[in-house]
Amino acid sequence: MSACRGLDSVGQMANHQTVRFYLEPPLRESAAAGAHNFIGLIAKVCAAAGLVPQYCDLADAGLANGGYALTHMKPPERPNGLVFRRVYQYPFWQIDQTAARWDWDTAQAKFDPSQIDLAEAARFFAFWQKRLYGAAPKVTKQAGYIYVPLQGRLSEHRSFQSCSPLQMLEHCLAHEPLRQVIATLHPNEHYSAAELAALEHLERQHARLTVTVGDMVQHLQNCDYVVTQNSSAAFGGFFFQKPALLFAKIDFHHIAVRADMADLAESFAQVTRNTPDYAQYIWWFWQDQSINAGRTDAEAKIAARLRRFGWPI
Repeated sequence: MSACRGLDSVGQMANHQTVRFYLEPPLRESAAAGAHNFIGLIAKVCAAAGLVPQYCDLADAGLANGGYALTHMKPPERPNGLVFRRVYQYPFWQIDQTAARWDWDTAQAKFDPSQIDLAEAARFFAFWQKRLYGAAPKVTKQAGYIYVPLQGRLSEHRSFQSCSPLQMLEHCLAHEPLRQVIATLHPNEHYSAAELAALEHLERQHARLTVTVGDMVQHLQNCDYVVTQNSSAAFGGFFFQKPALLFAKIDFHHIAVRADMADLAESFAQVTRNTPDYAQYIWWFWQDQSINAGRTDAEAKIAARLRRFGWPI
């Protein structure tokens, strides 16, 4: 087991409760050097409450028992363990008690656009459109196809999914009779020979289906809507004001259409009519529900999240 690195001396640690941060090696080095903004803010909040931070290798997360711990992206493995991860883009973060985003507090929260200032939401939305995608969100059209960003494990139907990704593609072809279907493989996923063969078989069977790789921004500019399990590409589509149909649980589901397996024809019809206020949603999702590590209220929001899960903050 690799030694953990603390901010205080060994003698000082003995007189305080410890909070261990379990991190990948590069992130651990950055945190130990005080160079990671969000982890530094958590450490500051914890230190003020008498919890001495230590930075440990993520691989060692399952070896220690008891105590307070924060794990980067991986499931917590102790009663007082929490997980933290980026909410799709810097500087937005979340702290929760599970690594399953669809079970986060945000996923269970109710989105009420009537409580959000329209002007502030519009300003925030325009800023992040430009910051993330430049001028691309201002140059969009509906080119007569649906964009289906695929993730991994194409033949598996996992517990948080409505069906397997391959079955999802078949549903697109069955319930969207007019539009072309462009499915994209994730450039960082490994696909088996059997998975690729199944996709090729579908392409041969359906002239409307094209399988390619990448080009997310181009497809978000030109598609009519997005269909996916829970790819973050659908969240990116909100910046292009493109509606999404989801075949899996996720934290950003509130303004998307969730596939109703008992009435998929209606689900596909509904997504073509879906016109939410994307600006209000993005403001709510990031500024209200997440922790913006660049804002002055970041420490207060971190403290509130830790107290939410019973930490002595």
